[in-house]
Amino acid sequence: MSSELILLVDDEPSIIQLSRMYFERDGFRVQEISDGEAALEAAAKYHPALIVLDVMLPKLDGFEVCRKLRASGNQTPVIMLTARDEDIDKILGLELGADDYLTKPFNPRELVARVKAILRRSDGKQQAEGKPIHRGDLTISPVSREASVASRLLDLRTQEFDLLLTLAEQPGRVFSREQLLQLAWGFDFYGQTRTVDVHIAHLRKKIEGSTVKIETVTGVGYKLVV
Repeated sequence: MSSELILLVDDEPSIIQLSRMYFERDGFRVQEISDGEAALEAAAKYHPALIVLDVMLPKLDGFEVCRKLRASGNQTPVIMLTARDEDIDKILGLELGADDYLTKPFNPRELVARVKAILRRSDGKQQAEGKPIHRGDLTISPVSREASVASRLLDLRTQEFDLLLTLAEQPGRVFSREQLLQLAWGFDFYGQTRTVDVHIAHLRKKIEGSTVKIETVTGVGYKLVV
């Protein structure tokens, strides 16, 4: 049973109640917050394992909360909740620092599953025995969860590291977006493949100048080549 604390930030009582029920059923502890300013205070006070953060909040919206968290150096994983399709582009495109998103209405089972996947990937325990991987001038250490190009250490978020590691473990192999979601995120994200494209775009910027490239295979997916 898990005992991690989830900071649940939403001003809709029905979502809070339903999500809390499912989280507690799986052994999580839940701290409820209903506005953006209080969310920032709670994140600093309670040090949660993960934050579920609604976009539309009183006082301070979810975008600004996420920006302020990351600007302060807080790297707690964040899953953002949105009720509007146009918000998805902002979440994915503005490099807010969120780890994932869900659109309302959502299945609370899927929310819990995504939280578990992110926490599982964040602790890195499943890769503790991994040896460093060398691909061209790219070096990836699964143990320390660090990656570098030549002597330049890459500033990678949790999900970016996992995605790069997945590609680098089998260079030249073409992965579909669905396969990358399953391997790098931990389970199937049906209909959420846009998040793969955005993370790939971020990775390409960060490894720019390397002898390693991430190529698009039209109609299929992505592969890493040296």
